[in-house]
Amino acid sequence: MTRVAREHDAINLAQGFPDFPAPDVLKDAACEAIRDDINQYAITWGTLRLREALAAKYRTAYGMDVDPDRHVTVTCGATEAMAAVVLATVDPDDEVLVLEPFYENYGPDAILAEARPVMIPLEAPDFRLDEDRMRAAVSDRTRAIMLNTPNNPTGRVLDSDELEAVRRIALDFNLLVITDEIYEHILYEGVHIPIATLDGMAERTVTVSGLSKTFAVTGWRIGTIVAPEDISDAVRKVHDFLTVGAPAPLQEACAAGIERLGPDYYESMVQGYEARREVLVRGLQAAGFRCGPPQGAYYIMADFSELSDLDDTAFSKWLAREVGVAPVPGSSFFSKPELGRGLARFAFCKRIETLEAASERLQALVRAGA
Repeated sequence: MTRVAREHDAINLAQGFPDFPAPDVLKDAACEAIRDDINQYAITWGTLRLREALAAKYRTAYGMDVDPDRHVTVTCGATEAMAAVVLATVDPDDEVLVLEPFYENYGPDAILAEARPVMIPLEAPDFRLDEDRMRAAVSDRTRAIMLNTPNNPTGRVLDSDELEAVRRIALDFNLLVITDEIYEHILYEGVHIPIATLDGMAERTVTVSGLSKTFAVTGWRIGTIVAPEDISDAVRKVHDFLTVGAPAPLQEACAAGIERLGPDYYESMVQGYEARREVLVRGLQAAGFRCGPPQGAYYIMADFSELSDLDDTAFSKWLAREVGVAPVPGSSFFSKPELGRGLARFAFCKRIETLEAASERLQALVRAGA
């Protein structure tokens, strides 16, 4: 859809990358690191400075006991982190439970490991996790549960009751939990609770995150993994053969961001996203989409079924071509395309003026129709 947006000069609300600048602290630190000739391979599992900064962050923010040498691995983005974790921990013919709708890489990650993704549907509009449904999906081949909170594409933040349900299932069936927490700091409602902090979960949880979203540097590809030592050893071997290591000067810059940007930065970042969320939700609703404000992350899943009889792919391309706004077709996030037929996902990690311009273009839907 990014290519479609470029083809039709549409406003790109499809791919989740900001169109506003990253903090100067990071940019200056990256330039300084390059000038200081930190331009060769870093140690495969991440520079010591970044691993120490991450360990301190997890300790301060969540009370997690994280050793930078034994528990932390730095990867080329959270996408590589998830793939490396699955390849390191899941065997052929294993099953992996995936909450649906899901970020579109999770199913293929399992398939790359010759495992089978088993979808656990979360029903709109609340997208709440149902313990009985997840429990019923467990078989003697189930190896792991994949979580993503705050969630892409729904914006849901799993609450303590839902996380406790996952904990019970993981302990009852001796399962690994692989949790993607890349949007951990982009939170508007509820509280982000790393499942690794719950009783009995530290030794069976792999926590994936990264700096791309928090610091608006999606092109830098700096992902992170926190895992028990035995799992870290396996993940590091896979990561080494996948990419060797993440860019050394950019790791230094991300470490500087963690060290120097305090609570004021995170609070200001969230306030900025809240304002953007309000603009796009209002614009979509005024254009006739059915949607509500997400609890976290920076995406809105919108129902366009009252606006058009087109399927989601045709509608998204039509919207880019004729209206000048590009979303992602909803079927991208479902195992069965028909489940996302009347949905489209819009990203609001854009400047206010970009979102206002998109909202103005969307008013054409009120006047026209697909």
